Amino acid sequence: MLEKMKLEWFSNIRGDLLAGTVVALALIPEAIAFSIIAGVDPKVGLYASFCIAVVIAFAGGRPGMISAATGAMALLMVTLVREHGLEYLLAATLLTGVFQIAAGFLKLGSLMRFVSRSVVTGFVNALAILIFMAQLPELTNVTWHVYAMTAAGLGIIYLFPYLPVIGKSVPSPLVCIVLLTALAMVVGLDIRTVGDMGELPDTLPIFLWPEVPLNLETLYIILPYAIALAVVGLLESMMTATIVDDLTDTKSDRNRECKGQGIANIGSGLMGGMAGCAMIGQSIINVKSGGRGRLSTFVAGLFLIIMVVFLDEWISQIPMAALVAVMIMVSIGTFSWESVRDLKKNPVSSNTVMIATVIVVVATHNLALGVLVGVLLATLFFANKIGRFMVVKSITGEAGDERTYQVVGQVFFASSEQFVESFDFREAVAKVKIDLSQAHFWDITSVSALDKVVIKFRREGAEVEILGMNDATATVVDKFGVHNDPAEVEKLLGGH
Repeated sequence: MLEKMKLEWFSNIRGDLLAGTVVALALIPEAIAFSIIAGVDPKVGLYASFCIAVVIAFAGGRPGMISAATGAMALLMVTLVREHGLEYLLAATLLTGVFQIAAGFLKLGSLMRFVSRSVVTGFVNALAILIFMAQLPELTNVTWHVYAMTAAGLGIIYLFPYLPVIGKSVPSPLVCIVLLTALAMVVGLDIRTVGDMGELPDTLPIFLWPEVPLNLETLYIILPYAIALAVVGLLESMMTATIVDDLTDTKSDRNRECKGQGIANIGSGLMGGMAGCAMIGQSIINVKSGGRGRLSTFVAGLFLIIMVVFLDEWISQIPMAALVAVMIMVSIGTFSWESVRDLKKNPVSSNTVMIATVIVVVATHNLALGVLVGVLLATLFFANKIGRFMVVKSITGEAGDERTYQVVGQVFFASSEQFVESFDFREAVAKVKIDLSQAHFWDITSVSALDKVVIKFRREGAEVEILGMNDATATVVDKFGVHNDPAEVEKLLGGH
């Protein structure tokens, strides 16, 4: 236990401290922006980012992953805040946490195994596009100084690592933010800064119990929002965990992450913060800057609140161009360029799933909807593919009036129709054998198809014998099949 704690917290102290500092700086304008989207005071997003990051550092299942207030969650809060106010949002945040903890105990985090690689790739590419698009307002209708600063920032980010000795020891995004801030202050550039995003809080968060009536009416108001927030938050967190797993070649505990997200959101709601979840962009900044352990996440949250409360005069002067450069770097690093290169090599179905996920997410800005569409398409393509592998071979018996049908493959809802059509019911034979030794029946639809085949042959006067059912198939057929039930067969035959 102590060895694991040491590994997760103190095996990369220097890298985690520097990476956490970079993330904290990048979190500030995003937390303010997400607060504005949700229609609440900037301090709500900043308090949430601080609280969620600190709590998830201890309770989460993925070391090195950053969780805070996010745009996807903020979009779901708009109507609730507008119609009922902040207190109901805080109550919904608490209920969101309860649902997420329950999801962890129900082991719903394991459902990520049903999300195909094509969906994950599409999700990542869509997020990269959204991150880049989110920077465009900072690059339109501005003076040339902003473009120059952004270009200089990108130059520092990509070239600084090549400097001998120091290039690998300090994260280049941190160098970019510090140098461009110093330049803007010395030269006195009149460009947009973090301070222009909104007023930074001047006090630490305090315990706040939502001032809402504790009755069913309140529950009816917040329940739909809490469910949506819990689902989107867990989905984005699980997707982020998958990506960080790949980047660090380590494994996360997704069910623990579900519980951790819930505990973090409850903590946020009790401290006057909005609901949040894992952030792919900030997590990638953390990993690219050298962050690997829980310490980086803790430092990001702790430094965030220290900077906005005690160093607000300095933080407010950070030029947005410096942070835009960092986020463009994240966008470029997030996008899976291999997926574009491999379009000709990958199957059409995989490409379709990936592209559909990208289009839906970018068009709707709804990450959950995009992933849902991707998973549904992947499921349909898979079912269609497996269904086509089912074949029925026909063999004439030695007596001449006997026919054996050998079924090979998986029989389920997608292949049941093909299964029925593979039999010749008009052939005049005395006996039909159906060999299922190389087949597997999965569902009620497939059992119904078998019933239909057996009953049709019997109606034509043939004796039917079923051979070689495996135990799993026999269990399903015995439970749902009716071809051996005279009363049920009579009902079916009576309809003809």
